[in-house]
Amino acid sequence: MIHLASNSQSRALLLKKFNIEFIQKAPEYDEEQIKTKIAKDFVYIASLGKLKSAIKTFGLETPLLTADSVIATADGTILRKPKSKEDARRILNLQSGSQIAIISAMHYKTKTLYLSDISATYYNFASFEKEDLEAYLEGGLWQGKAGGCMVEGFCKKYIKSVEGYESTAMGLSVEKLLPWMEQ
Repeated sequence: MIHLASNSQSRALLLKKFNIEFIQKAPEYDEEQIKTKIAKDFVYIASLGKLKSAIKTFGLETPLLTADSVIATADGTILRKPKSKEDARRILNLQSGSQIAIISAMHYKTKTLYLSDISATYYNFASFEKEDLEAYLEGGLWQGKAGGCMVEGFCKKYIKSVEGYESTAMGLSVEKLLPWMEQ
């Protein structure tokens, strides 16, 4: 049993898919305080901040797992969670017909073990069809998603190529976590 210190439904689905028993409750942590413009630094700082907050709030009786993800464009621009439908449209249009990196960091801490990992999965997307994009925006599934992107949903049919784990793109590199959980 682990404690997923995240509100992410995608991360919860991944843990279920890999038959990992967990409880889910996130600590309070303000990502807006992070000032870096470098994607890998941002996710590391955010996930580590969440871990420190989770340790203070919940302790280590149950192993803790924290994570954070962002999308980075080819020029390194960080695409975070959209704040509105218009913001989601802008962010998704930056990804349409482009290459992106979905960068995820995680921290897994028990009383005796500590794993810290930063991973990336790279996608090349075909251009999004306007009608399809508008329907996705209207449906609201972009809310709460880094870059408004759902590689397991809306974006899936536009993927031309991928390099890396799908789980990383969904917010948690489960394949890298599993060996640590067996110890």
